[in-house]
Amino acid sequence: MKQIEVKIMGQAYLLAAPEGGEQRLQQAVQRVDAAMCKIRDAGRIKARDRIAVLAALNLAFELSDAARPAPAPAASATPGAPRTGDEGEQAALGALLTRLDQALGPDGQLL
Repeated sequence: MKQIEVKIMGQAYLLAAPEGGEQRLQQAVQRVDAAMCKIRDAGRIKARDRIAVLAALNLAFELSDAARPAPAPAASATPGAPRTGDEGEQAALGALLTRLDQALGPDGQLL
């Protein structure tokens, strides 16, 4: 394995890259850096660990969206009916982010 130095949000990291996988790792680093900088630049969240968790959740959500087959056209929603598709996933993600905020507390530390 080859070791490469990368920067994410200005912080240097030494990562092990599999032979022939350096370019893919660099692309992943760029994607993570862009996601974290976007959250940081929005200005609401300052703690690096919270930014990292939110970026990871956003990227995982994008990956799960890309891997999921296109939904069939939905029938019109009726009041009180269970949520489906994107609406249900957005609600679940919102609930997860709320729980994460509660777990991290005001200082942004898990422990």
